[in-house]
Amino acid sequence: MKKNRIRVVVLSVFLDQGKILVFQGSDKVKDETFFRPLGGGVEFGETSENALIREIREELGLEIKEPHFLGTLENIFVYQGEPGHEVVLVYDARFVDSKVYAEPNLQCVESDGEDLRCQWLDLEDVENQHLSLYPHGLYQLLRKQLKKD
Repeated sequence: MKKNRIRVVVLSVFLDQGKILVFQGSDKVKDETFFRPLGGGVEFGETSENALIREIREELGLEIKEPHFLGTLENIFVYQGEPGHEVVLVYDARFVDSKVYAEPNLQCVESDGEDLRCQWLDLEDVENQHLSLYPHGLYQLLRKQLKKD
């Protein structure tokens, strides 16, 4: 990430029966394990919806449908000792292949080539087990969404 830059990021939670799709990450400097939904940067001239479709295709090799915008979060953070600043566009979407929802884990490839294991995270576990879900404010945004439904 370029220093002193604000990055525009798009994420999708794929909310299904109170669970969201996340990868588990770690910050070695803070000695912290955290969870974050899939997505990535929006490129110049690309809509956030198109960026989401591209990112999920690149990371999971899967197609999505019905992207639905949930909200925007501003995320100012420190990761691996480096400051970061993101404007995060949060979506929910559905997988074209409904069999994906029955899989406990999915293999994901990050843009840097790193293999990640994605999993379904129950939102109740975030609160009950005090898990770190990023970006900041995502859990609250999702709780509001669940109350609407």
